Amino acid sequence: QVQLVESGGGMVQAGGSLRLSCVVSGIIFSSNVMGWYRQAPGNQRWLVAAITSGGTTNYADSVKGRFTISRDNAKNTVYLQMNSLKPEDTAVYYCNWKRSTWRAADGYWGQGTQVTVSS
Repeated sequence: QVQLVESGGGMVQAGGSLRLSCVVSGIIFSSNVMGWYRQAPGNQRWLVAAITSGGTTNYADSVKGRFTISRDNAKNTVYLQMNSLKPEDTAVYYCNWKRSTWRAADGYWGQGTQVTVSS
């Protein structure tokens, strides 16, 4: 059974920091991409950052220089360090695991963790 369990969300003031974690279990494929997506009320879910099993990263323009994605393959865990948070970063953040050739929608999702940034 595949499980993605996120943690680390919460409420923070603008300019603050949060670190999200996502632990993956039940998956053994080594070639994969793990990503963080976010969805604000009334909006679509979109990619914040992704990292391949080889360590290549990709970021949305709006978070470049503020967010850092990393992973620990031995622990099957992906992290999202979020600094200089802004109110517009407020959303539910979802962890995603997929094979390298899959679309994100075909992969596995966590339950989501709420991030709220107050001004």
